[in-house]
Amino acid sequence: MVGRIWEWWRGHAPLVDAGFLLPVVLLTAIQTSDLTHDVPVAGYAALSVGLLLPLVWRRRWPVPTFCIVALVSLVQWCFHVTLIPANFVVLVGLYTVTAYTTPWRGLAALGTAQLGALMEVLQVWTGGWKDIEGPLLFFAVVNFGVWILGLHIRTRREYLRSVEDRAARLERERENELRMARAGERSRIARELHDVVAHNVSVMVVQADGASYTLDTDPARARQALTAISETGRTALGEMRRLLGVLRADDDVSVYAPQPGLAQLGDLVDQVRHAGLPVDVQASGEPPSLAEGRQLTIYRVVQEALTNTLKHGGPEATARVRLGYGPDEVRVEISDDGRGAAASDDGRGHGLPGMRERVGVYGGEVRAGPRVGGGFEVVARIPVREDAVMSGKGVR
Repeated sequence: MVGRIWEWWRGHAPLVDAGFLLPVVLLTAIQTSDLTHDVPVAGYAALSVGLLLPLVWRRRWPVPTFCIVALVSLVQWCFHVTLIPANFVVLVGLYTVTAYTTPWRGLAALGTAQLGALMEVLQVWTGGWKDIEGPLLFFAVVNFGVWILGLHIRTRREYLRSVEDRAARLERERENELRMARAGERSRIARELHDVVAHNVSVMVVQADGASYTLDTDPARARQALTAISETGRTALGEMRRLLGVLRADDDVSVYAPQPGLAQLGDLVDQVRHAGLPVDVQASGEPPSLAEGRQLTIYRVVQEALTNTLKHGGPEATARVRLGYGPDEVRVEISDDGRGAAASDDGRGHGLPGMRERVGVYGGEVRAGPRVGGGFEVVARIPVREDAVMSGKGVR
């Protein structure tokens, strides 16, 4: 609600300024009844309008507005008309020029206002220095105070503008870093999927060579090799479909070794334990026979979560890894009892965005954040409907 009012306020500045002038207009109308015969009502009204009306555009054209007000005040002085309530706008113009333009223009407006005050004092008080000393000092203090206020508002506005610009620049840099992190992670995924597909193709070539050698002597074995080629080819095609949507930034494909999977999770856990982090691993359900790409995703999720615990959990932290194998999905939960939300974070880590990118390739999702009561938790769901063939492999 407050934000909407502020936006409306900023979008209707002339209307707001006109509203601020209403008290001066009312005071001017009241003083009209006390005019002497030396000041015609029409002239008094024209003088008031000439002083008040330009202030409606004071924010858009501060210097011309102040010049018009000063010129009308000069005409008023030439006709020996004493100060009226509408002359208050001189201070408003002084503030506007100081707050919305350069410091030198603000000083010029201060000098103009002080000169006008001196001319008015000399015209009205003619009894000598002792008579004009008090009024002149009063006007000087008022003009200088308004100038200081405008200078303060100008400095504050510039500071807020610099803070907003810096925040916008940091936000753009953060977005660029995240975009680069996603691009780097996509490149990494592309390389790893390439390794998986290359491995499958190598298996197909070996099976095809074996089938060609045994086609005449052992037809049953040749048929078994052809079946293996068919299954491996389907798996490779599935990985290639996902590979088409991933941009590669590095063409280093000199190594064609398969990437880690479920069978290597035990080695990963042992490595983390040797690094000083106690890890408890439990698995439930019957592990399905997963494609190497999904196994690699599960491996990387566990690896990234345990690495974050090592970095941010603290010296006394412990971790738990829970693998839930179901007919439709694999649920991976990694939690710790470390610092959690109190852990220091420079905001430059890209592990979680990369983790979400990996799991998103297979239509899954990742939820990560501090746990209630302390610690940190990462929960990932990886759908496995496409290759949910039950198998006896797992992690113990």
